Amino acid sequence: MIDIRPFETLGHANHGWLDARHHFSFAGHHDPARMGWGAIRVWNDDVIAPQSGFPPHPHRDMEIITYVRQGAITHEDSMGNRGRTAAGDVQVMSAGTGVRHAEYNLEDEDTRIFQIWILPDKLGATPQWGAQPFPKGDRAGRFVPLASGLGDTGALPIQAAARVLGATLKAGTATTHAFKPGRVGYLVGAEGRFRVNGELARARDGVAIRDLAEIRVEAIEDSEIVLVEAPR
Repeated sequence: MIDIRPFETLGHANHGWLDARHHFSFAGHHDPARMGWGAIRVWNDDVIAPQSGFPPHPHRDMEIITYVRQGAITHEDSMGNRGRTAAGDVQVMSAGTGVRHAEYNLEDEDTRIFQIWILPDKLGATPQWGAQPFPKGDRAGRFVPLASGLGDTGALPIQAAARVLGATLKAGTATTHAFKPGRVGYLVGAEGRFRVNGELARARDGVAIRDLAEIRVEAIEDSEIVLVEAPR
């Protein structure tokens, strides 16, 4: 099953400094038909205005992955970590037993991110944070693990039996990804237009995938794609 969820149907909240779209129910947006997808609980498409951001706030028992599409995000947390993650790169935070963090756009341009929350395998894990560059050329024409709790080489570690993958496809090229039984996928394009098993999707649309052994993604335009594979 493939369910295309057009960008225009996503939840929307504009706070001035933050223009957010919600693929699933989040904060003041509640959609009982879209409470998550398998172990994927949140996928937010955020545009953060320059010199603004999220002040310190708590999390626990959640794997939080931030994929930066434009600009950069600066992270600070109660574990003493601080880092700047720029466009194309990824940061992860395992909230575990509890952590406070802040995320700021300290740039002079909008910062655009996908923020993805995945339920952990177990509660009460040790909190951790990490960030890493992922050059787009290294994922040209194929899906590359960006964050993973499945032992994928080179990926940032998370504490969930899931993986976040990225691919860049030139127009007219294609790639595939296989799913084992009991796994689901959720795919969003950061740029471009493409087809997933023949179904047309545009940048920032959601593509929910279930009960398929494999997907084939074919780029109509140059495309940048993020895919999460998680337990059902």
